[in-house]
Amino acid sequence: MIQVIKNGTVVTMDEKRQKKYEKLDIVIKDDTIDKITDSYTGTYDKLIDASGKIVLPGLINCHTHLGMSIFRATNDDYPLQDWLTKKIWPIEDHMTDEDIYYTTLLSCLEMIKTGTTTSNDMYFGVNGSLKAIEEAKVRSVFSRCLMGNMDSDSLERIEEFKKLVNENQGKELLTFTVTPHSMYTCNEEYLMECEKVATELHLPIHIHYSENEKEVEGIRNDYKTSPAKALEKVGYLNHKLILAHGTFISEEDQKLLASHDVSIATNPISNLNLGCGIADLVQYKKNGLNICLGTDGQGSGNTLNMFYHMSVVDQLQKAKYQDPTVFNSYEVLKMATIYGARALGLEDKIGSIEEGKKADIIILDLHNTEVYPTVDLINQIVHNVESSNIDTTIVNGCVLMENHQLTLPIDEEKLKKDINSIIYRLMPKEN
Repeated sequence: MIQVIKNGTVVTMDEKRQKKYEKLDIVIKDDTIDKITDSYTGTYDKLIDASGKIVLPGLINCHTHLGMSIFRATNDDYPLQDWLTKKIWPIEDHMTDEDIYYTTLLSCLEMIKTGTTTSNDMYFGVNGSLKAIEEAKVRSVFSRCLMGNMDSDSLERIEEFKKLVNENQGKELLTFTVTPHSMYTCNEEYLMECEKVATELHLPIHIHYSENEKEVEGIRNDYKTSPAKALEKVGYLNHKLILAHGTFISEEDQKLLASHDVSIATNPISNLNLGCGIADLVQYKKNGLNICLGTDGQGSGNTLNMFYHMSVVDQLQKAKYQDPTVFNSYEVLKMATIYGARALGLEDKIGSIEEGKKADIIILDLHNTEVYPTVDLINQIVHNVESSNIDTTIVNGCVLMENHQLTLPIDEEKLKKDINSIIYRLMPKEN
């Protein structure tokens, strides 16, 4: 099938091009970007007229918990560890695979409507999660979250994950990471067991890391060394590694991490909401770390809308340094696209609009009054785009939303009722 996106202003994120954006036509053959040209005059099966609109690579969310949609904005009254142990985990203990199917499906629709085409997800209830992800036809780097201390339950989780990988080999939209939850929920021996799995299956590792100062202090006490050297001790620096949060990393540790295949998936809104702090991304960048962007789950991140998180992460760095020149919008857009693809090992497939890459593409309409006029396009994209501006979302050549309308056979109103039933059954009733 040949689809053509015609007459759009294309922000390719292709660093080989001289211009950040230009008027281009994009020819999609089946699931792949076949040709990018000034003016396509050939045949096609479907035409998408992007006149007056902006075409971007689909955004990449490098740290999510898609099954947590029912916890949206529940983070006002607890610090991180208390929020998890007193508020979130007790409810999650009672969630079924069916519950997680519905909560994940809601998150997938939220991503489609806000221009995210790929997520790097860790959660449990994997059967429900995978069913939702596959129905929504989004791209996913996926895992079963691993926690424990080498007891039978924690070892069973590893076997469950290995089975998951073996049963889902070769799926175009699905790849995997090994995801021990954190260094404070896994003991050293269990972390090393997870590393063996990563070696055996040739997979990256994705882990919460140095999210707040309490966690950093705990790692130092437990391992008698710095957090980065603790990662080195358990073998994690031998792998492609995605560190979620990384809010507090010393300069010495930054340099150690940068000498390996390590990316920091920063989650600015979550860190603000849970009082964790502000990562010094300017310094991380200077020391050579690849920085990508995540939203975390909606419980702490509030929304999966990456445009909102892009705006905040940019402003935080400028405020932290009291200098508007330390970060810029194009760099932030890279964090949500090509740097995210690099972190996930998918830069040969996604993250930019280039011939030969997969057709993961979004189209923005910036004509509504709230974002009019557009004087500086990149700045506008990073700071002012909202879900109402997302016109079309394409994943792997499949149009999932067009002219603001979902094309998937999913009953959104029924889904909301199913979500309400879960909340009624599981959530504490407010006084």
